[in-house]
Amino acid sequence: MAVSMTFGISRRRAFRKLVGNSRDRLYRMAYAWTHNSNLADDLVQQALCKALTNRRQLKDPGAAEAWLFRILSNCLKDHYRAKREVLTEEELVIVDNRTPEHETEEQQLVGKVRNAVARLPMAQRQVITLVDLEGFTYASVSDILEIPVGTVMSRLCRGRRALRELLIDIRPQREDGRTGNLKRVK
Repeated sequence: MAVSMTFGISRRRAFRKLVGNSRDRLYRMAYAWTHNSNLADDLVQQALCKALTNRRQLKDPGAAEAWLFRILSNCLKDHYRAKREVLTEEELVIVDNRTPEHETEEQQLVGKVRNAVARLPMAQRQVITLVDLEGFTYASVSDILEIPVGTVMSRLCRGRRALRELLIDIRPQREDGRTGNLKRVK
């Protein structure tokens, strides 16, 4: 009896630690999806509360991160449902032109890439950020967003193609004057 009680306490502590350690990654993802710091913070708070409340629903502790990101995705869906907005992909395009002139070249590049990602439709943005920035597998992204793996792959392909077109002006110049290819994140 005492052994199972101790095991339960250590599992709860491990789960709370995982949830606490995932907060920053969840916030980065929510911000990448919404480009609104207040909304991102609210979504993360909701996701963490739901995760702690429903921790017994997690069947596989190895899939806890994907489970947390799925909860976050569902919180975003719930937010848009609550607002009763019916948005097309074209309406979800967000442009971020807040790059200060005095920033370093690297910061300007990061700003251009963020801007390009923000201009992607929400569906492509979610898949790009989960796969290329957070390193989730296609299967995990499929579970998080509750879409087929084939849809993940097609959105990823279209999103990367769109990013390539949006970022064509920042391709590095080679010594022979031709443009080089941008490196893939993953």
